[in-house]
Amino acid sequence: MLTITQALHDQIVAHARADHPDEACGVIAGPAGSGRPERFIPMLNAARSPTFYEFDSGDLLKLYREMDDRDEEPVIIYHSHTATEAYPSRTDISYANEPGAHYVLVSTAECGNDEGPVQFRSFRIVDGEVTEEEVEIVPGT
Repeated sequence: MLTITQALHDQIVAHARADHPDEACGVIAGPAGSGRPERFIPMLNAARSPTFYEFDSGDLLKLYREMDDRDEEPVIIYHSHTATEAYPSRTDISYANEPGAHYVLVSTAECGNDEGPVQFRSFRIVDGEVTEEEVEIVPGT
């Protein structure tokens, strides 16, 4: 199960809406070994595409060095789908290389940039196998 604060949930959804019609992407880091998502790190979708996301390799290297310096790890890796449901695509599955991370997908297909319903789902992706997990949203910042 993914347990996430309302504030982090809202930041992910806001980022997804703001970047629509392109896919948004980012990371929530947390203390290494804790499994606690704490630090919201929105990233630029280097592909600038409505159907694909790609972290900029320089930004990603900088992020991993920063997390290493802070004794953090990626707890959540998130991105949005702008025209389809919040479920990992074949490409998403092939790029999933953090077996300990929660892969969060947000679909803005119904609302676009506006307020309105979004799908917010979390998955574990290990060795190409996708398993959906429950999401518990708790109060907090």
